[in-house]
Amino acid sequence: MSKFENFKEKIKSDITKNREKIKELGPGIITGGAGDDPAGIVTYTMVGATTGFSQLWLLLLSTPMMIGVQNTIVRIALVTGKSLPELTNAFYNKKVTIFMISILAVANILTIGADLEALAAILSIITGKNQLYFLIPITAFIGYLVIYHSYKTIKKVLIGFTLILSVYIINAIIAHPNIKEVLLNTFIPHIEMKTAWIIAALGLLGTTISPYLLFWQAAEEKEEHKTVVQAKSATIDTIIGMIYSNLLSYAMIISGVVMLFGHNNIDTIQSIAEALKPVAGKYAFALFSIGIIVSGLLAIPVLAGSTAYAVADAFRWREGMDYKVSDAKGFYIVFLGAMLFGDIIVISPLSVVDALYYSQVLDGVLLPILLIIILMLSNNKKIMGEYKNTLFNNVFTLFTLVVTIILNLIMFNNLI
Repeated sequence: MSKFENFKEKIKSDITKNREKIKELGPGIITGGAGDDPAGIVTYTMVGATTGFSQLWLLLLSTPMMIGVQNTIVRIALVTGKSLPELTNAFYNKKVTIFMISILAVANILTIGADLEALAAILSIITGKNQLYFLIPITAFIGYLVIYHSYKTIKKVLIGFTLILSVYIINAIIAHPNIKEVLLNTFIPHIEMKTAWIIAALGLLGTTISPYLLFWQAAEEKEEHKTVVQAKSATIDTIIGMIYSNLLSYAMIISGVVMLFGHNNIDTIQSIAEALKPVAGKYAFALFSIGIIVSGLLAIPVLAGSTAYAVADAFRWREGMDYKVSDAKGFYIVFLGAMLFGDIIVISPLSVVDALYYSQVLDGVLLPILLIIILMLSNNKKIMGEYKNTLFNNVFTLFTLVVTIILNLIMFNNLI
């Protein structure tokens, strides 16, 4: 074989290896995108509209926190081949597992209701039709996607939705923010002791890391049948996903500052949309609308899916999107049930703002418990062997735990 032929073979081999590496990406990127659901978009837009650029540095701070936490759960999933409910059943008490998934299920269903309402509201604004007309079609579309397609197809669709969310980055660019102000507020911490500023900061950090993201990514790594041999690619996937997630959040805050700063009473999708139209023009409104629709179609199956995986694993039911409905009835019943309960919330007297509020309270209760459990599991040599958690993951997961506890104390103090 000539040198030229050897060179050609080497290039072909490298291309094949790179393709395989790219195929391994997905769970982390989807998780990152799903973190910016319609409820999160409202939060980030409100943060920009009420506090200006002053909280951009919090996103820079939260990025390594997200990476550390998600990498820890990925590491556990790859080494053990088990999800969180399976591990808590095995190493702790089944009551702990039931407690965890009960809180997760209620919080997720409340968030699904809020996201469904946001998605239907945008479609209502665009078409002029009552938003209730869109609830069943949205639920049916997501149900059809999950029930009648394989995991690989669903993964491709969700990655596609995730990439479309880059419209928010485009929106921030065409808003023409003051770059100097953006950079100063990104790299120089700024804290105000005003109540509005603190509430906005709590909302931002509370939205950034949610319990369902931990359950979802662990379940997806298991669904991909990955092993610890693929730990490096899974880590890269997670890093890309978390950076992308916060880049989207960053863009949403910037857009909120430039287009809506100083506006009052913008706590719903409708109010933001109504404020955007006259101020930012039809293009900004169009990009915002596309983002809401796509983020809803991405986040709702992730929320319902994380609930279904958690419940199925807790009770040792067969689970996974590659199974037919007849082979994993419990898994699919929970998945569809979570969305249907979300529909009921939309048509119930409970307001979307209340649904989000109660879901954040429940997430606030659950997250520190999860963080303590994954820190204990990831540093247990009997479970992890030579793949115990890294220093980076431990430091930032522990830091996230401390921040979460402080946020909870402030939140419950406000409740009292």
